[in-house]
Amino acid sequence: MRERARQEWQKEKAARREEAKARKLTAPNRAGGEDPDSAGIVPGPQPSPWGDDLEPWGEAADEKEESAE
Repeated sequence: MRERARQEWQKEKAARREEAKARKLTAPNRAGGEDPDSAGIVPGPQPSPWGDDLEPWGEAADEKEESAE
């Protein structure tokens, strides 16, 4: 009984493996092998999501004082 259950399980496992192979072969390939979740992401500082294009605090404050005089 136990041996028969093990054989059935092995057959099911082999069938699943064959199914997975067939899916991989028929699936469309990714262009360039690039991960679609990270496509287009550039490393480094990112722009502010709020559109703030302000200069650092010290420089912007100095310019405002000079233009007010």
